[in-house]
Amino acid sequence: GEDKLEKGARREGKTAWQVAEFYEADFLKEMALLNITRPDHITSATEHIPQQIKLVQSLEEKGYTYIIDDGVYFDTSKFPSYGDFARLDMDELQAGARVEYNPQKKQATDFALWKFSPKESQRDMEWDSPWGKGFPGWHIECSAMAMEYLGPTLDIHTGGIDHIPVHHTNEIAQSEAATGQQFSRSWLHTNHVLVDGQKISKSLGNGIRITELVEKGFEPQAFRLLVLESHYRSQSKFSLDGLQAAANR
Repeated sequence: GEDKLEKGARREGKTAWQVAEFYEADFLKEMALLNITRPDHITSATEHIPQQIKLVQSLEEKGYTYIIDDGVYFDTSKFPSYGDFARLDMDELQAGARVEYNPQKKQATDFALWKFSPKESQRDMEWDSPWGKGFPGWHIECSAMAMEYLGPTLDIHTGGIDHIPVHHTNEIAQSEAATGQQFSRSWLHTNHVLVDGQKISKSLGNGIRITELVEKGFEPQAFRLLVLESHYRSQSKFSLDGLQAAANR
């Protein structure tokens, strides 16, 4: 799909770099309001391009990749346990139900490791590589940065439940294909916070920022209590009434 940073940059009249810097600073500010411990490393994908290229090169040397018109792809047929983690029905996925079908891909589940820049335009974010000017695929950055700081095997990998069938499945495939080792010993997948019974989405415009709750007179810790009262694998239900009850407690 279209790069969300590039799309957002056009919408806001900024560069993709400016959009990324704004939301990173905003996220860290909101995180501090919730009294969340700041990580030792806050990594940026754009500062780890060499590591990502090196990882793709390793996969290429081991025979896991092929090249088509728009980029370098991971061949999921070369990784027999590809669908095991998410218990995927591979026959169903081959019909193209999960992703937009590209007739040049060998399998519908194959995913981009390095994308080529469009010939007709210049992107805000693009880099030279052994395969040509372009940018990393949507998954390679996470494996490259994780292994840069934590080694080939992680103790715990976290993320949202929506990452299970695609992003984390692809992370496992590319990481274990490259290293021959287990990528993560444990996985913790969190469920979503619902606002008035609905998932937060841009189309609904129902997102609420911590600073907005502060402006309404709530302490950030009240929101933290409200979320922590639900098991991490169950959905948290947010409402101002629920938040007031948490504040009272």
